[in-house]
Amino acid sequence: MKNSLLGATLVALTASFLAPHLHARQTPAPAIEFPQASPAATLKQRVGITDVEITYSRPGAKGRKVFGGLVPNGELWRTGANAAPKITFSTDVKFGGKPVPAGSYALFTIPDASEWTVILNTVAEQSGTSTYDEKKDLLRVKVKPVALTAMVENFRFDLDQLTDAGAVLSIAWEKTSVPIRIETDVVAMLKPKIQAAMAAEGKKPYYQAAMFYYENNLDLKQAAKWMEEANKERPDTVWMVHRHALILAKAGDKAGALAAANRSLELAAKIGGAQGAEYKRLNDELIASLK
Repeated sequence: MKNSLLGATLVALTASFLAPHLHARQTPAPAIEFPQASPAATLKQRVGITDVEITYSRPGAKGRKVFGGLVPNGELWRTGANAAPKITFSTDVKFGGKPVPAGSYALFTIPDASEWTVILNTVAEQSGTSTYDEKKDLLRVKVKPVALTAMVENFRFDLDQLTDAGAVLSIAWEKTSVPIRIETDVVAMLKPKIQAAMAAEGKKPYYQAAMFYYENNLDLKQAAKWMEEANKERPDTVWMVHRHALILAKAGDKAGALAAANRSLELAAKIGGAQGAEYKRLNDELIASLK
C-alpha cells in the first residue's frame, strides 16, 4: 500500500514538474513583422470624373545605379518590385493618345536611355515578367524620358497636371521621369447628364452646369442663362456675380459683362475685408480688359 502511494506521489510530482516545460516547448514563437524591402503603395486620384488607381511596390536605389544597371536597358521590366503594377480606370480613357476601355491592367515597361516603351497588358494580376504574354498587350506607347535634377530614392508613380479632362502619369526613380498623358472625354460623359438634369423636375445644378460649359467652351449663351438662374437662387453673392461677368465676357456680351462686373464691385465694397479686396482686384482686371 505504502509503495503504491509513494509511486503515485512520484508520478504526480514528475507531471507537475514537466508540465510547464512541455508547455513552453509547445508554445509557438510570436510572429514578428519585419520591414519590407520594397513597401507596397497605392496611388488614388480622381481626374475629372474618372477614378485612377495604381497599386505597386517601391524599391529603393540604395546607392546602386538603377537604369542601365539594376534595371537593364532594352529589357522588359516589371516596373518597380514584386508584382507588376496594376492600374485601374473607372471610365474609358486615352493612355499616351491610345484608347483604353475602363478596367484594370498590368503595367510593364522597356526602359532605354533615349526612349521608353510603356505597356498595358490585359492580365491585370501578374507576379512579374515570368507570366507576361505579349499577345495579351492592350497597347504599347513610346515615351521620351526626362532627366531630373533631384534624386528620387524610392521608385514612385505620380499623377499631376490635373484638369477635368486629363492628367500626366509619371514613372520616377533615380534621376529619370517618364511622363505619360492620360486623357478623359469628360464633355462626352457629362454633357448628356447635364442636359438630362436640366430637363428633369426638381432642383437643377445651374451654377455647376454654367461653369462647366464656360470652362469647356460649350454653349456660352446657355451658360449665361444658367448662371443668371443661379444668381436668382443666391442673390447678391459677390463671387457668383463675378463669374456671371466672366461668362458674359467670354460670350461676347461686353455690356452685360461690364454691368455684372460693376455689380460685383459694389458687393465687394460692402463685404470688405480680404474677400472684398480680392474681388475688387478681379473685377477691376475684368473691367480693364473689356475697355
